[in-house]
Amino acid sequence: MRRLLAVAVLVTALAAVSGCSADRPAGDDTAVPTAAGPGATSAGSTGTPSAGDAQVCAESQQAGTTAVRVYVEELGAMVAAVGAGDRATAEAARVRAEAALAQWRTALREQAARAADPQLRTLLNDMGAEVATLGVDGGSIDETELDRLQQRLDQLCVR
Repeated sequence: MRRLLAVAVLVTALAAVSGCSADRPAGDDTAVPTAAGPGATSAGSTGTPSAGDAQVCAESQQAGTTAVRVYVEELGAMVAAVGAGDRATAEAARVRAEAALAQWRTALREQAARAADPQLRTLLNDMGAEVATLGVDGGSIDETELDRLQQRLDQLCVR
């Protein structure tokens, strides 16, 4: 029962994390400084993402939004099925939640390979590594780290 409660709390936290980027107004880069410091841009950068990197940002953010939505829905379905004693439905939901994470990792890797900005490339690779550590076990999710990475992505993409 304690594990079900932990997963339910986690689902709520992830749902809140997935909405964080939408809550900030465009151009709000006060959230979290990048590794190079607040307001830092890559060498030769004009302070705004290139057209190619803007597309990388958009596709990365969309992949994250979709993956987190599916992941949270499936974790909720898994918790409900476990509570109802329906192992088959719980297992199917677990598989779908893991597939959402795998698709997100793949999208992050693909977008990192396309990114021209080295900071954006590094961040997408970092996010992919963090997503790779996630699972459907409530103890494996570090929503604080996911939120921090998402804020860095938002900052790099809005510059």
